[in-house]
Amino acid sequence: MTVIEVHAEHKYEVVVGRNILSNIDTYLSGVSRVAVIHPESMRDHAAKLRLQISDVESIAIEVPDAENAKTAAVLEFCWMALGKAGFTRNDLIISIGGGATTDLAGFVAATWLRGVKVLHIPTTLLGMVDAAVGGKTGINTGEGKNLVGAIYSPIAVLCDMNFLDSQTTQDYVGGLAEVIKCGFIRDEQILVLLESDLVGAQSPNWVHAEEVIARAIQVKADVVGNDLRETLGTSAGREILNYGHTFGHAVERNEKFTWRHGNAVAVGMMFVANLSHLAGRLDAQIVTRHSDILSGVGLPITYNRGTFNQLLDAMRIDKKARGAKLRFIVLEDIAKPNILEDPDSALLIAAYNKLGQSD
Repeated sequence: MTVIEVHAEHKYEVVVGRNILSNIDTYLSGVSRVAVIHPESMRDHAAKLRLQISDVESIAIEVPDAENAKTAAVLEFCWMALGKAGFTRNDLIISIGGGATTDLAGFVAATWLRGVKVLHIPTTLLGMVDAAVGGKTGINTGEGKNLVGAIYSPIAVLCDMNFLDSQTTQDYVGGLAEVIKCGFIRDEQILVLLESDLVGAQSPNWVHAEEVIARAIQVKADVVGNDLRETLGTSAGREILNYGHTFGHAVERNEKFTWRHGNAVAVGMMFVANLSHLAGRLDAQIVTRHSDILSGVGLPITYNRGTFNQLLDAMRIDKKARGAKLRFIVLEDIAKPNILEDPDSALLIAAYNKLGQSD
């Protein structure tokens, strides 16, 4: 078991390991009632959790699976359920599900009574290393992904790796994209461990699985602790966590959110690695290292679905844009991210063309 401290509005811990939910009562002190927000696919796990915390009154709020949960209509449904239950500021929301569930539940907690406590139990690798840690919450709109939300930190995040055993290989590998991102922007040892066994790394039972997951979470904890609200301006603070995301989010929007987030981020990392190289900032060998690791674990590294102009329009409304100027997190070396602002359109088109062809 690994415990990682995150220093945000308040200090909280992220616990990584197996069979860790047996200690959940530790986090229920002073709580009058609990609302368990879960997707339909986690109904049985939510019921088991409610039995485990039976000393506290609880309600279940079932929401749609995956990104279908992140809508204004579902948000209003959750508010209605809390209102009918008489939910007060002495109460606790527990999310149990993937990253979409923690995004939604965190935003519900941030907005109900201007803020109630929330504890996240992410059940996917993507949720553990990305969505549940760092305090970013939100929903999607027709205009883009996560454009409506708030920064709101949980009281704890419990990453029980037992849940990962039921993930498909494709979903688990999708989550590895965020782990790999953390290796490139901050912790090269993650990359070294993955490169030691790219096939074995595709399983949560891999000998180094807990270590690379914990290392990725530690990267996020360190970055968030220094720049919770992404306010460092021209310097690369929390924004470095967006490595690969500007183009990745454009891909997700172009695919109407049917692509796995990690797959889109993998393509986004290849795009921005090529952009970094074409801008004269990154050695070609590190671009190759991107493609070797990403493809080695089974992530996509090519994309041509949609015109460049469609993707450019999507990037222009990305949260990281400043006015009419696009901003990209680029690499100058392993663990040396920086900002590239308003690159020439010819560079962007050249980087896109480098992505090659995809069937």
